[in-house]
Amino acid sequence: MNTFLGYLVIAALFALVLLPALVGLARERRIDRQLRDAQRRRGGTRPETAGAAQPVTAARRPYVRSWARI
Repeated sequence: MNTFLGYLVIAALFALVLLPALVGLARERRIDRQLRDAQRRRGGTRPETAGAAQPVTAARRPYVRSWARI
């Protein structure tokens, strides 16, 4: 029984440490999806004049899967 409680404590600590990273990842994916949807909606409309300047868009860093490849 003591071994089981030890494993249970380790699993709970691991989940506690991993939870903020998973929440952040889900938030980043949601923001990226919203940006893609907004880009698609904006891309479908044409400017009112033929000589209208295109809006300046900021370059976004590509999604990096590993923290070691920054």
